Amino acid sequence: MFDVIPSMQCGGVELKLDTLKIMAIVNVTPDSFSDGGKLSTTQQAIDFALMQVELGADILDIGGESTRPDANEVSVQEELARVIPVIEGLRGKITIPISIDTSKPDVMRAAVAAGAGLINDVYALRQEGALEAAAELNVPVCIMHMLGKPKTMQKEVHYEDVLVQVRQFLTERIFACEMAGITKKNIIIDPGFGFGKHLEHNLKLLANLDYFKQLGVPVLAGVSRKSMIGLMTGRELESRMVGSVAAAMLAVQNGASIIRVHDVAETKDALAVLSAVSAQKNKLVEKTSKPSILWSDED
Repeated sequence: MFDVIPSMQCGGVELKLDTLKIMAIVNVTPDSFSDGGKLSTTQQAIDFALMQVELGADILDIGGESTRPDANEVSVQEELARVIPVIEGLRGKITIPISIDTSKPDVMRAAVAAGAGLINDVYALRQEGALEAAAELNVPVCIMHMLGKPKTMQKEVHYEDVLVQVRQFLTERIFACEMAGITKKNIIIDPGFGFGKHLEHNLKLLANLDYFKQLGVPVLAGVSRKSMIGLMTGRELESRMVGSVAAAMLAVQNGASIIRVHDVAETKDALAVLSAVSAQKNKLVEKTSKPSILWSDED
């Protein structure tokens, strides 16, 4: 289980998980579902990332390959060309961890060499050589549940019990990581909202996120702007911010240690309100926690 103050060493940068952390999404892709093509140059991506830090991000997640439903794969060379200049451009300018969102071992190695200190892999290190690369690099990893591949993950979705099956998958991947030499203190899990799941599956996962905390590692939740938000609110992609922030707060209440978001400032404001109210509730619990027995007067 956790130490008194759980923390991770992310390439020389300490990530303390005693409080909720906001991971800002920085997509250097032309085809990501929400913001593909908006950061078309290295400098635009660097400027955007620096702005997220100013707004309150605790982690920057740099990605060079879209993992939206039906997304096409990109070559190692193309992915490297997109993400490495951005990571190099940020190194020395920020004091928060940089995460590399990739499933490719060569990209993992190059990104960590460039300054990344965390690997975020939607394939849960199942691609050939990925597990070995992550163990060799000795940085924290986030492993996510997904059915199949992004290209096909929404085409044949079926679960007998989504909670049990996702937890079993993550349990097995934690074990695989440990067997490869990755310590449990360096593992984060992500149930994979929207990755091979329909709305009812996503809602069940969100409502029962604390079920995954029993695995003894931090839980990351990424619900920002996803189709599940659109299905619940009827909003198009560009109008899902409010619904996304609401879902993120539910994830926090239900046990998430890290939330991966597009809207950093709005999420941080909502988190401040939630934290302030929760602190008062905790004070009341502490005040009334001592048992007392009141006997009625006897005649």
